[in-house]
Amino acid sequence: MEREQRSLEREEKKLEMEIKKMAKEGNREGCTILAKQLVQLRKQKARSLAAGSKVRSIGFQNKAMGANAKLAGAMGTTSKTMADMNTIMKPEKIAADMRAFGQAAMKMEMTEEMMNDVLDDVFDESGDEEEGDRIMNQVLDEIGIEVSGKMAAAPAAHRGRLGEDAASRLPTDAELEAQLAKLRA
Repeated sequence: MEREQRSLEREEKKLEMEIKKMAKEGNREGCTILAKQLVQLRKQKARSLAAGSKVRSIGFQNKAMGANAKLAGAMGTTSKTMADMNTIMKPEKIAADMRAFGQAAMKMEMTEEMMNDVLDDVFDESGDEEEGDRIMNQVLDEIGIEVSGKMAAAPAAHRGRLGEDAASRLPTDAELEAQLAKLRA
């Protein structure tokens, strides 16, 4: 198509040059005949351009149709895959698995808390505090600071678990009975 288009353009230029040559010579009849040929050539050139445009348009439409066909095939494959996955993965089973996972995670958390409590108890009973006091006194004695007299008046650290105090211990049976008697009165 492009070769034909270039060929028509060359012919058009030749005809234009011949028309100019005949016009210089004064040959009016030859100019008229060549002018008619030039008009016909230009119409042929326009038809050739239109045909080329239509062919390119059809080519683009063909590519678009091919892409749509591939897209339709891919969508069909995707829908089949999704249907297969729906038959394989049952929502009830997934929910049950998630519940089982949650329970196992909760058990693991409780076990970890119990282990931490046991380790805390073991380390609290090891006598680290007495050893720390002994080392502190030794260092202070080396420096020359007398602490024993001044430290005796200082309050001692509470022994037991954090958050435990006299108010948090459970009342005895006698204390409960006394409180009940007060309420009845």
